[in-house]
Amino acid sequence: MRNGAIILFHTVRYSLTKLLVPGLLAGSFSVAAQTTTPVETLALRPDSTHVRTPHRRVVAQFDQRFSPLNGKLVGINGVKLGIEWRGRLRTGLGVYLLSGGVPTREPAPLTLPANTRTELRFRYLAAYGEYVLIGTPRWELSTPTQIGFGRVLGRYHLPDGSRQQSPIDHIWLVEPSLVGHMRIFRWVGVGAGAGYRQMLFLNSKQERELSGFILVGRVKLFLGDLYKIARGRERLLSQKGLHRRNRREKPTDR
Repeated sequence: MRNGAIILFHTVRYSLTKLLVPGLLAGSFSVAAQTTTPVETLALRPDSTHVRTPHRRVVAQFDQRFSPLNGKLVGINGVKLGIEWRGRLRTGLGVYLLSGGVPTREPAPLTLPANTRTELRFRYLAAYGEYVLIGTPRWELSTPTQIGFGRVLGRYHLPDGSRQQSPIDHIWLVEPSLVGHMRIFRWVGVGAGAGYRQMLFLNSKQERELSGFILVGRVKLFLGDLYKIARGRERLLSQKGLHRRNRREKPTDR
């Protein structure tokens, strides 16, 4: 009787081991698969167009500025290259050249003949910082501020058609502005804005003539996104990542 009980006990234990343990293991594997699937799904979401991206990327801008100076709308052409940090802060450098002369009220030197026309020209290198106030995958509003250092000179157009110029002087300037842009595609956007240019360390007359309001127009290239599109062989004119539904998606760390 005792031997029969022992045999029955071992039979029941063997059956439970064979039936319950595989079932528990299968259940644990299925739970693990369910918990890892959302992570894998999130990793496949495009995060390059979100404002709060967890990585850095390179941005380049063609920055066109216009200023009404002494009754003339003067264009200032610029190119900027910088780094974007977590989608909120951008820093970098820019180079700006005046597309035309600025008329000046200052008289020409007495050594030059009468009816000599005088204009000012300047160019400068600027360091900039830009903070994004509001942003979505499609558009954003930011506050770029530039501190520049360059040179200014006077150019004299003589009545006989010849030209002369004054000695070169150095300038400092500060340009706060408010700018917005909209992405046409993932890798390019267009924008506009307004601000003010304050010249520093010049004589009071030149500061008044070269300081003033600025109107900003820009074409912005997202070089990191362009590289990802080329590497992934995606369509160049794709709207992927820019639709309204992407605003509800959270970016993922990579």
